[in-house]
Amino acid sequence: MSEAFTLLRDEALVCTRCRLANTRTQVVFGVGDPNADLMFVGEAPGFNEDRQGEPFVGAAGQLLTRLLGEIGMAREDVYIANVLKCRPPNNRDPQQDEIDSCKDYLRRQIVLIDPRVVVTLGNFATKLLLRTETGITRLRGKVYPWWRGKQLIATFHPAAALRSADLVTEMQRDFALIRTTLEQPPAPPPSTVPVKEDPEQMSLFA
Repeated sequence: MSEAFTLLRDEALVCTRCRLANTRTQVVFGVGDPNADLMFVGEAPGFNEDRQGEPFVGAAGQLLTRLLGEIGMAREDVYIANVLKCRPPNNRDPQQDEIDSCKDYLRRQIVLIDPRVVVTLGNFATKLLLRTETGITRLRGKVYPWWRGKQLIATFHPAAALRSADLVTEMQRDFALIRTTLEQPPAPPPSTVPVKEDPEQMSLFA
Protein backbone atom coordinates (compact mmCIF):
# COMPACT_ATOMS: atom_id res chain seq x y z
CA MET A 1 0.00 0.00 0.00
CA SER A 2 1.45 3.36 -1.01
CA GLU A 3 2.07 6.13 1.49
CA ALA A 4 -0.46 8.31 -0.35
CA PHE A 5 -3.13 5.63 -0.01
CA THR A 6 -2.37 5.17 3.69
CA LEU A 7 -2.62 8.93 4.25
CA LEU A 8 -5.95 9.05 2.41
CA ARG A 9 -7.35 6.23 4.53
CA ASP A 10 -6.14 7.87 7.75
CA GLU A 11 -7.78 11.14 6.69
CA ALA A 12 -11.08 9.41 5.97
CA LEU A 13 -11.09 7.50 9.27
CA VAL A 14 -11.42 10.75 11.25
CA CYS A 15 -13.66 12.60 8.78
CA THR A 16 -16.30 14.99 10.11
CA ARG A 17 -17.40 16.56 6.81
CA CYS A 18 -21.07 15.65 7.18
CA ARG A 19 -23.73 14.69 9.73
CA LEU A 20 -23.01 10.98 9.39
CA ALA A 21 -19.93 11.44 11.56
CA ASN A 22 -22.32 11.86 14.49
CA THR A 23 -24.13 8.53 14.03
CA ARG A 24 -21.57 6.10 12.61
CA THR A 25 -19.79 3.45 14.62
CA GLN A 26 -16.76 3.69 12.35
CA VAL A 27 -15.73 4.82 8.89
CA VAL A 28 -15.83 2.09 6.24
CA PHE A 29 -13.05 3.17 3.92
CA GLY A 30 -12.69 0.15 1.64
CA VAL A 31 -11.06 -3.25 1.41
CA GLY A 32 -8.99 -5.29 -1.01
CA ASP A 33 -5.96 -4.91 -3.23
CA PRO A 34 -5.02 -1.22 -3.61
CA ASN A 35 -3.33 -2.14 -6.92
CA ALA A 36 -6.31 -4.07 -8.32
CA ASP A 37 -7.33 -4.01 -11.98
CA LEU A 38 -10.98 -4.30 -10.88
CA MET A 39 -12.73 -1.97 -8.45
CA PHE A 40 -16.33 -2.16 -7.19
CA VAL A 41 -18.22 0.90 -5.98
CA GLY A 42 -21.37 0.41 -3.92
CA GLU A 43 -23.75 2.79 -2.18
CA ALA A 44 -23.06 3.03 1.56
CA PRO A 45 -22.24 0.83 4.54
CA GLY A 46 -25.07 -1.05 6.23
CA PHE A 47 -25.46 -2.30 9.80
CA ASN A 48 -22.86 -5.08 9.59
CA GLU A 49 -20.40 -2.94 7.66
CA ASP A 50 -20.68 -0.15 10.22
CA ARG A 51 -19.87 -2.61 13.01
CA GLN A 52 -17.02 -4.42 11.26
CA GLY A 53 -15.49 -1.52 9.33
CA GLU A 54 -15.45 -3.40 6.03
CA PRO A 55 -17.79 -3.03 3.02
CA PHE A 56 -20.09 -5.83 1.87
CA VAL A 57 -19.77 -8.22 4.80
CA GLY A 58 -23.46 -9.12 5.21
CA ALA A 59 -25.74 -11.17 2.97
CA ALA A 60 -25.16 -8.79 0.03
CA GLY A 61 -21.43 -9.22 0.51
CA GLN A 62 -21.78 -12.99 0.48
CA LEU A 63 -23.56 -12.76 -2.87
CA LEU A 64 -20.83 -10.47 -4.21
CA THR A 65 -18.18 -12.97 -3.10
CA ARG A 66 -20.12 -15.80 -4.74
CA LEU A 67 -20.44 -13.92 -8.03
CA LEU A 68 -16.73 -13.17 -8.00
CA GLY A 69 -16.00 -16.84 -7.41
CA GLU A 70 -18.11 -17.79 -10.42
CA ILE A 71 -15.72 -15.83 -12.66
CA GLY A 72 -12.63 -17.19 -10.96
CA MET A 73 -11.87 -14.25 -8.69
CA ALA A 74 -11.78 -13.58 -4.94
CA ARG A 75 -12.34 -10.48 -2.82
CA GLU A 76 -8.59 -10.29 -2.30
CA ASP A 77 -8.14 -9.80 -6.07
CA VAL A 78 -10.27 -6.64 -6.26
CA TYR A 79 -10.88 -3.41 -4.37
CA ILE A 80 -14.32 -2.70 -2.88
CA ALA A 81 -15.53 0.73 -1.73
CA ASN A 82 -18.71 2.76 -1.43
CA VAL A 83 -19.87 6.22 -2.44
CA LEU A 84 -20.42 7.00 1.27
CA LYS A 85 -17.89 5.90 3.85
CA CYS A 86 -20.34 6.09 6.78
CA ARG A 87 -23.66 4.35 7.34
CA PRO A 88 -26.80 6.49 6.92
CA PRO A 89 -29.12 6.03 9.92
CA ASN A 90 -31.49 3.08 9.52
CA ASN A 91 -29.88 2.35 6.13
CA ARG A 92 -31.78 5.20 4.49
CA ASP A 93 -30.74 6.41 1.03
CA PRO A 94 -27.71 8.70 0.84
CA GLN A 95 -28.61 12.38 0.68
CA GLN A 96 -27.06 14.65 -1.93
CA ASP A 97 -25.11 16.79 0.50
CA GLU A 98 -23.64 13.63 2.04
CA ILE A 99 -22.58 12.41 -1.41
CA ASP A 100 -21.06 15.81 -2.16
CA SER A 101 -19.14 15.75 1.13
CA CYS A 102 -17.80 12.22 0.62
CA LYS A 103 -17.19 11.82 -3.11
CA ASP A 104 -13.70 13.33 -2.97
CA TYR A 105 -12.52 10.29 -1.01
CA LEU A 106 -13.85 7.99 -3.72
CA ARG A 107 -12.30 10.11 -6.46
CA ARG A 108 -8.91 9.93 -4.78
CA GLN A 109 -9.27 6.19 -4.21
CA ILE A 110 -9.88 5.68 -7.93
CA VAL A 111 -6.90 7.89 -8.83
CA LEU A 112 -4.55 5.97 -6.52
CA ILE A 113 -5.81 2.45 -7.23
CA ASP A 114 -5.94 3.17 -10.97
CA PRO A 115 -8.10 0.15 -11.89
CA ARG A 116 -8.64 -0.88 -15.49
CA VAL A 117 -12.33 -1.63 -14.87
CA VAL A 118 -14.73 0.02 -12.42
CA VAL A 119 -18.02 -1.72 -11.61
CA THR A 120 -20.83 0.32 -10.09
CA LEU A 121 -23.31 -1.53 -7.91
CA GLY A 122 -26.76 0.02 -8.02
CA ASN A 123 -28.22 3.40 -8.85
CA PHE A 124 -26.32 5.77 -6.57
CA ALA A 125 -22.84 4.74 -7.66
CA THR A 126 -23.85 4.46 -11.31
CA LYS A 127 -25.50 7.87 -11.47
CA LEU A 128 -22.54 9.53 -9.77
CA LEU A 129 -19.80 7.97 -11.87
CA LEU A 130 -21.63 8.14 -15.21
CA ARG A 131 -23.13 11.58 -14.45
CA THR A 132 -26.60 10.45 -15.44
CA GLU A 133 -30.13 10.26 -14.10
CA THR A 134 -30.89 7.10 -16.07
CA GLY A 135 -31.74 4.09 -13.91
CA ILE A 136 -29.60 1.01 -13.49
CA THR A 137 -31.99 -1.28 -15.36
CA ARG A 138 -31.33 0.58 -18.60
CA LEU A 139 -27.61 1.04 -18.02
CA ARG A 140 -26.50 -2.42 -16.90
CA GLY A 141 -25.01 -5.05 -19.15
CA LYS A 142 -22.80 -2.70 -21.17
CA VAL A 143 -19.19 -1.56 -21.13
CA TYR A 144 -18.80 2.22 -21.04
CA PRO A 145 -15.56 3.98 -22.02
CA TRP A 146 -14.84 6.02 -18.93
CA TRP A 147 -12.36 8.35 -17.29
CA ARG A 148 -8.66 8.31 -18.27
CA GLY A 149 -8.95 5.19 -20.42
CA LYS A 150 -10.79 3.11 -17.83
CA GLN A 151 -13.91 1.09 -18.58
CA LEU A 152 -17.06 1.09 -16.46
CA ILE A 153 -19.69 -1.62 -16.11
CA ALA A 154 -22.91 -1.01 -14.20
CA THR A 155 -24.86 -3.76 -12.49
CA PHE A 156 -27.48 -4.16 -9.79
CA HIS A 157 -26.70 -3.78 -6.12
CA PRO A 158 -26.38 -7.23 -4.53
CA ALA A 159 -28.89 -6.23 -1.83
CA ALA A 160 -31.54 -5.78 -4.53
CA ALA A 161 -30.63 -9.10 -6.13
CA LEU A 162 -31.17 -10.91 -2.82
CA ARG A 163 -34.87 -10.22 -3.28
CA SER A 164 -35.07 -11.52 -6.85
CA ALA A 165 -33.64 -14.64 -8.46
CA ASP A 166 -34.06 -12.94 -11.85
CA LEU A 167 -31.72 -10.13 -10.78
CA VAL A 168 -29.13 -12.67 -9.64
CA THR A 169 -29.24 -14.18 -13.13
CA GLU A 170 -28.77 -10.73 -14.66
CA MET A 171 -25.83 -10.06 -12.34
CA GLN A 172 -24.25 -13.35 -13.37
CA ARG A 173 -24.37 -12.14 -16.96
CA ASP A 174 -22.83 -8.82 -15.94
CA PHE A 175 -20.03 -10.59 -14.07
CA ALA A 176 -19.31 -12.71 -17.13
CA LEU A 177 -18.97 -9.41 -19.00
CA ILE A 178 -16.56 -8.18 -16.33
CA ARG A 179 -14.40 -11.27 -16.84
CA THR A 180 -14.44 -10.84 -20.62
CA THR A 181 -13.52 -7.17 -20.32
CA LEU A 182 -10.59 -7.90 -18.00
CA GLU A 183 -9.30 -10.53 -20.43
CA GLN A 184 -9.05 -8.01 -23.24
CA PRO A 185 -5.73 -6.20 -23.78
CA PRO A 186 -5.38 -3.05 -21.66
CA ALA A 187 -6.25 0.26 -23.29
CA PRO A 188 -3.34 2.49 -24.35
CA PRO A 189 -1.93 4.40 -21.36
CA PRO A 190 -3.48 7.82 -20.69
CA SER A 191 -1.67 11.11 -20.99
CA THR A 192 1.66 11.31 -19.21
CA VAL A 193 0.58 14.52 -17.45
CA PRO A 194 1.12 13.92 -13.70
CA VAL A 195 -2.12 13.15 -11.88
CA LYS A 196 -1.75 16.09 -9.52
CA GLU A 197 -1.69 18.45 -12.53
CA ASP A 198 -4.33 16.64 -14.57
CA PRO A 199 -7.47 18.81 -14.80
CA GLU A 200 -9.55 15.69 -15.48
CA GLN A 201 -8.75 14.44 -12.00
CA MET A 202 -10.41 17.46 -10.45
CA SER A 203 -13.52 17.21 -12.63
CA LEU A 204 -14.18 13.47 -12.26
CA PHE A 205 -17.28 13.93 -10.11
CA ALA A 206 -17.92 17.63 -10.79
